[in-house]
Amino acid sequence: NRLYLAVCLHPGLWLLLALAGCDSGFGQATARHLDAMGFRVFASVLDPQGPGAQELRRSCSPSLTLLQMDLTKPEDIQRVLQHVQAHTNSTGLWGLVNNAGFNDTIADAELSPLGKFRTCMEVNFFGSLELTKGLLPLLRSTGGRIVTVSSPAGEQPAFAYGASKAALSLLMDTFRSELQPWGVKVSLVLPGYYKTGKRVGKQRLVASLPRELLQAYGEDYVEEINRQFIQFMKVAVEDLSAVVNSITDGLLAANPAVRYYPGQGLGLMYFIHHYLPYFVRDLFLKGFFINPKLPRALRQEHHNDVKKA
Repeated sequence: NRLYLAVCLHPGLWLLLALAGCDSGFGQATARHLDAMGFRVFASVLDPQGPGAQELRRSCSPSLTLLQMDLTKPEDIQRVLQHVQAHTNSTGLWGLVNNAGFNDTIADAELSPLGKFRTCMEVNFFGSLELTKGLLPLLRSTGGRIVTVSSPAGEQPAFAYGASKAALSLLMDTFRSELQPWGVKVSLVLPGYYKTGKRVGKQRLVASLPRELLQAYGEDYVEEINRQFIQFMKVAVEDLSAVVNSITDGLLAANPAVRYYPGQGLGLMYFIHHYLPYFVRDLFLKGFFINPKLPRALRQEHHNDVKKA
């Protein structure tokens, strides 16, 4: 029952779907959906010869354009920007979808290598920032849309990934405020827990830890966090349609929402986060997400205290 703009009937208007994640997950599903609706879509992929890109070629119309882009490489971003600008200067650009997401480490901040924080920021924040800034002249000229897939992790204590998504969400809120006079509408999509094909691993992390850190925390501490995360993701939703519909609504609704929350349980999570004391939030996260065991050094201290008692 949403009121959609007549822009979807404009034969010369292009939609840009720019993300490193069109190889799978939300990006691939959204690219297929928008292509099926009749839009001309630029879809960026990390690997143009990979199975995700091959699936898009097989399932989408010839009007969909695949572009290789690694958001950690400024030269890739500039090449995509130049291609899009060259093909839309005369027709206009209606929408940009930022869906880049990187996270391959589930561990405490102290245990996560600094390089992981930098990579998360490069992909999840700086890549989206550079792409958005590069396309703003085209989007301002049409009064178009920017839809960015962030994460509820950006409002929780959630590793390097959460820190980068927090920065991304605040950045897009800044753009939303600044671009209002131009008629450009900016929306955030904060999905719940979905199976998107991304994987994390612990072996490389354990091997990279300094000896003193590994002794303080223990390998079993890292293993337990990863075990709980894998167990948690077993109940993640496989049907991505709610997220795809939210992205589409952000692009096409006459009055799109500032924030979309596709997924179960998000209302309760945000209520607890924003309105209840911090200790309640911490208990909620430990009860429903990850409840790490005591680090090895603290377990040893506890054991010694018990013996003394």
